[in-house]
Amino acid sequence: MQPLKLSAAYTPTKTEFDVLQVLWQYGPSTVRFVHDKLIQQKGEVAYTSTLKLMQLMHEKGILVRDEGQMRHLYTAVPPERELTQTVLNRFVENIFKGSPSSLVVALLGNEDTSAEELNKIRELLKNIEEK
Repeated sequence: MQPLKLSAAYTPTKTEFDVLQVLWQYGPSTVRFVHDKLIQQKGEVAYTSTLKLMQLMHEKGILVRDEGQMRHLYTAVPPERELTQTVLNRFVENIFKGSPSSLVVALLGNEDTSAEELNKIRELLKNIEEK
């Protein structure tokens, strides 16, 4: 199986993204390990569902599988930063007509934004301006 070449059309499903996040955080892992982490995060998940999903992701080239050991270890192919940036860019393009400021206004234009989050954003903007 050839490694995944991120295309403009590829967007992981929510469940694929959940699996990728576990693999990005913990590195190469067995289905059992990923399944246990998904249960901790999401509640009851059938093991066979996790197994089938990871097998399908392997077939798509999203995961690679090391069969050299007794247990198969799966690894995420797309790097986290690359995939999240691709998905975010596509989202901004499709929903906000390519305007990052429109996204920020939509995110911050509600009362759910905490003072701590606003301070982080101010710090980020300050760092960007200083470059």
